[in-house]
This record gives sequence, structure tokens and C-alpha cells, in this order.
Amino acid sequence: MDKVKTVILDAGTLGNGVSLKAFEDLPVSLEVYEITFPADVAERVKGAAAIFTNKVVLGRELLEANPQLRYIGVLATGMNNIDLAACSELGIKVQNVERYSTSSVAQHSMALILSLANAMPANSANTSNGQWAKSDMFCLLNNPMMELAGRKLLIIGYGDLGKATAKLAEAFGMEILKAKIPGSISSASDRVDLEKGLAEADIVSLHCPLTERTQNLINTERLALMKPTALLINTARGGLVDEQALVEVLKAGKLGGAGFDVLTEEPPVNGNILLENPMPNLIVTPHCAWGSLESRQRLVNQAVESYQHFLG
Repeated sequence: MDKVKTVILDAGTLGNGVSLKAFEDLPVSLEVYEITFPADVAERVKGAAAIFTNKVVLGRELLEANPQLRYIGVLATGMNNIDLAACSELGIKVQNVERYSTSSVAQHSMALILSLANAMPANSANTSNGQWAKSDMFCLLNNPMMELAGRKLLIIGYGDLGKATAKLAEAFGMEILKAKIPGSISSASDRVDLEKGLAEADIVSLHCPLTERTQNLINTERLALMKPTALLINTARGGLVDEQALVEVLKAGKLGGAGFDVLTEEPPVNGNILLENPMPNLIVTPHCAWGSLESRQRLVNQAVESYQHFLG
């Protein structure tokens, strides 16, 4: 009996160091591509019973052209690149992977908080630019630093990622506030109104999904509510924060700092206002919060487990 054709379209998104042995051990005919451009998708999935992808778009036309296709494994949590309605109509099982990167993202969120609270970028720069060498004292204390103990951390999006970040913050002695997202149906009694939480918080960390309701959730008006010493952390999605408004408050000294792992366009091939305005209290990382080796390997292993269950 011929083994079913199984295709991984963008294995390159898994990064270096990840083993695909779990896929290779499956009783299937496996084809692996590092990257697949739109013009190549149709040819590569022809005859495939299963497709695995992270970001490659799989639309209705392609799905209808492949009646043999029965399974799509999404090597991520988000599935917005898949026409889910078409899959439902055509009887194609779509399976994503959840909770594989919780520890990695929470750790990255905490790293951004610690770096900004301790003014790491500015203090490091002072050693390389010669400012420390010119100091009259043995130490250089020209960048304000913040102790986290006793400070208030507002979590916006208190799901798995928000809870994991809160747990780490509590180990530093922080008090946790949980925001009520406008329009949310959550009935939890321990939520604070977003505006009230923004005004009280010393640090705000975003962990909610990007939807029509949360687009530019942190805008000019809400940034104005925050303390001028507060820190804003975003390891969730670009688009949750009005980037233009953020740059304006940072330049005006009306916000203590910001740490972002996400931008509105990724990769930022057309530039981005946060990258065009380097500041010592602004840290931008390349959407890598989820990407510890352990997290990425867990993603592969869980994707294979779900596929094995489907194969029976």
C-alpha cells in the first residue's frame, strides 16, 4: 500500500536546531520544504493527503483543486491563513497547536520588563560610548531604574500567557491587576476596568488577541492615562497599540519605556515608526518571544501527535 503524501511547506519557520525526526518516523511519504512561495504552493501540494504549514495561505481555490486532501496541520496557534469555512465544507480536518510557547513568551515578557526596569540598553550604552570611563565616581547612575517589588503589573489578556507572565512577576514581588477588555463577555469578578488599570499600573503587559475590538486598544487617549514612568510591554500582536501615538509619548517623556516583540507588519519590509526612532527606553525584538528551542521542538512534537491520532 502506498504511503500517503504529507508535505511541510515552510519548515524554515521552525528555525535552526529543531528536529523533524518525529515527522520522519511517521508511516507517510514526507516532503519537506524550507520555504514555499505563493507561485509554488499548487504544485507542491498536488496529491497530498496532508499539509503542514505555519504561514502559507491555503485558500478555497487551492483546497477545491485537491479533493484528496484530508488534513491540514497548522504549525502555530493562529489559523487565519487557512480558509476554515472551505475546509469545513470539504471535510478537511484542520488542527493547530496550542500552549506550546507559554513559558517562552512569558520569559521574554519578563526579560523586556527587567531590561527596561533596570535601564539595561542605556546603561550598556554608557559602557561602550565611554561615558562610564569619564565618570568621577566608580559607578554611573544617570539612568533611572525601577525596583519591581511592590509595583503594579496590569495584564491585558489573562489567558495562559497572561497567567504565566503574572506568575513570574509575582516572584519579583509585584501586585497583579487583571484588565477587563472593553466588550469582553468575561464575568470574572477580579477584573478592573481598563482605564482604571492603566492609570494605576507601573507596568502594562499585553497578552490578548488582535481583533476588530482590540485594534489600537492602546491609543492616544489610553496612553495619556498611564503614569509617565510606566512601562508598556507587547508580546502579543502588532496592531494592539497605535505605534505613532506610542512614539509621540516616548519622545515627549510621557512614558517610561516600551518593549515590543511584535509590529503591525512582519517582517517590517516597508519600515516601521518604532524602528525609525531608536530610543534608549524602547526595545524591539523580531517576533522571537515564542522561539526558545524547547518551545519550537514542543510545537513539532505536538503537531505530530495530533496527526498520529488522525491517522489512527
